[in-house]
Formats: sequence, structure tokens, C-alpha cells
Amino acid sequence: MLDPEGSVEHQPASSFPKVLLIPLAMLLAIAALLLLAFSATRQKEPDFYTFKVVNIRGKLVSLEKYRGSVSLVVNVASECGYTDSHYKALQQLQRDLGPYHFNVLAFPCNQFGQQEPDTNKEIESFARKTYGVSFPMFSKITVSGAGAIPAFKYLVDSTGEEPTWNFWKYLVDPNGKVVKAWDSTVSVDEIRPHVTELVRKIILKKKDEL
Repeated sequence: MLDPEGSVEHQPASSFPKVLLIPLAMLLAIAALLLLAFSATRQKEPDFYTFKVVNIRGKLVSLEKYRGSVSLVVNVASECGYTDSHYKALQQLQRDLGPYHFNVLAFPCNQFGQQEPDTNKEIESFARKTYGVSFPMFSKITVSGAGAIPAFKYLVDSTGEEPTWNFWKYLVDPNGKVVKAWDSTVSVDEIRPHVTELVRKIILKKKDEL
């Protein structure tokens, strides 16, 4: 089209070439996806309750079912010098504080002194019949060294405390974070105040939410 002066009329050029818009949109989309992936990774940071384990009867279960309650994780053995005192005290603790706000989570282990030689079925029968155990029990595992299950590796990495004998105890808070660890020589009665305090906080929080 000619203007009044007889020259060709020029359309104003775009300030941003259209050919660059598509790559730019793709880059923005990729950046958004990476941001979402990063956020999801941060949200899924592992804690004790994110792991799955096998229970004493051979069924794969998620520890997620215990989230919101306090857990005392213990590697147990049936033929140890600490067996009688610990089983009795652990069951009393379970009876006094569980199962809604607290659970003992028992993991049989034969690593130390070969003092848990029996099958899962025999271990469960011994614990139930001898001590009336009502707390959850899991399949016999390795708790230290390269063969340790991921859930126990998490406990060890979180505390820097690796079991060296039977009846090590790890206190886990309602969010799956490890609060403290104690070795075999520390009695359940000695750590009861720590457990009770965490349980008390859960109860008070629930009362405040009502």
C-alpha cells in the first residue's frame, strides 16, 4: 500500500521475534517442572515412618501407620541376659502408654551372640506366651553393618549410634524423627521419662485442637 507521498507503508516491526517465543515457553515449562520436582523431593525427605518393613508373620507393612505416635524401636533377642528384664519392662511400657499414642516396635536380631536363633513363628510364640507381649513385632533382621535394613540405617545415621548388642533402644517422635538412642545397659525404666514426656505433648496438642 502506498502512502500519500507515494512510498510503501511499513508495518511496525515486533520488538520480540516470534521465532523465539516457542523456545522461551519450553524453557519456562521445564523450569516449572524442575521446581515442582525439587519441591516434591523436599517434601518427601525420609523419616523413620517413610520406610516399609516385614512384620513377624511375613507381611510387608508400612511404618506410616505409626506416624502421629511415639515409637520405641528395639532390637530384641530371646536368649540374652537382658531378655527377661527388657521384655517385662517393654510390655509394661506398652500397657501403660499404648497403643494410641505410643508403641514399642520390636525387631528380632541374631547378630549379637547368636541369641535369636529361632524362626519368626517361634520368636513370636515365645514373646506372647512368656511375656504377654502386645506390641508390634517384625521379622528377624540385621540391624548393623552393610546388611542392615534401611529403617535401621536411618536410625543409625540419625543418631550416630549403631547397635553393638541386643536391646538397643531408639526413641522416635510423632514426625518420624529420632530423638535419642540408648544401649543395652540402659534400662527401660531409666528412659521412661523421655517417652512419657513425648506422649504427654501429643495428648496436650490434641486437647488444644478440640
